[in-house]
Amino acid sequence: MPLFDNYFLTRLEYLSIVSRKVFRGQLMAQRRTKQMGGGIEFADHRQYTPGDDFRYLDWNLYARHDELLLKRFQEEEDLHVYLLLDCSRSMSTGEPAKFDLARQVTAALAYIALADLDRISVYAFANGVLHHFPLTRGKARILSLMQFLESLSADGDATNMTQLAEEFVLRAPRRGLALVLSDLYDPAGYRNGLDVLRHHKYEPHVVQFHHAAEADPKMLGDVELQDVETGDSRKITVTENHLRNYRDVFQTFLSSVTDYCSAYGIGCTVTDTGVTFDKLVLGMMRASGTK
Repeated sequence: MPLFDNYFLTRLEYLSIVSRKVFRGQLMAQRRTKQMGGGIEFADHRQYTPGDDFRYLDWNLYARHDELLLKRFQEEEDLHVYLLLDCSRSMSTGEPAKFDLARQVTAALAYIALADLDRISVYAFANGVLHHFPLTRGKARILSLMQFLESLSADGDATNMTQLAEEFVLRAPRRGLALVLSDLYDPAGYRNGLDVLRHHKYEPHVVQFHHAAEADPKMLGDVELQDVETGDSRKITVTENHLRNYRDVFQTFLSSVTDYCSAYGIGCTVTDTGVTFDKLVLGMMRASGTK
């Protein structure tokens, strides 16, 4: 099945409409910032100093109080939305593959942002940035973005969130919303990379993907396990006790993701691949709208 078929495109437009009319684009637009500049919304006054532009003098106040004051206006900035997509080999597993769902969610979130006149950029990563879709704006760019996503493959080395974050902050100096779409299976741990994003004043939002067999594997007896990212293999005998312990460890990992995000006010979505991309994005918008 094509990654971006006609059904996908139809649902994209639906999500965009829902975002604007029902949720008012809260997943994206609530993160906009305002600066003082040459906008159209009045903010306040300041004292005139030699060299200031006479066009911004408040002549009505001058007539009443004989005081030279300049009008200041609020200028709304474009929101920069960065989508950080994990292309490590562990993302290729599952049915459907985590990587396919992550790419569909990436395209959907990008389209919502582009339709809202925001600027988006995609960074494909594994042990650092592998590919980059440059900062762009306008709904017409969605086809180029989908072609870029289709060209990617989940064949990168093990995820390294710290390396990704350190490269990203150097390549994207303008602050914005940084959506991390990954299974977060970083051998060194995911927290330090997210800390780097926070400390550099980006606003992370985590989308953690996993599939049913990762959460609850169905295997007993003698098996040979292979690490999909390193290729290392090991023969073991799996018992019911092993499975119980594994399930506990995996659920602890998922809980650690949500607990970390909650502690630092980071948006967080944990999902398995049994959810369709449109239901997942709608759930993210609903969760954002309740904050």
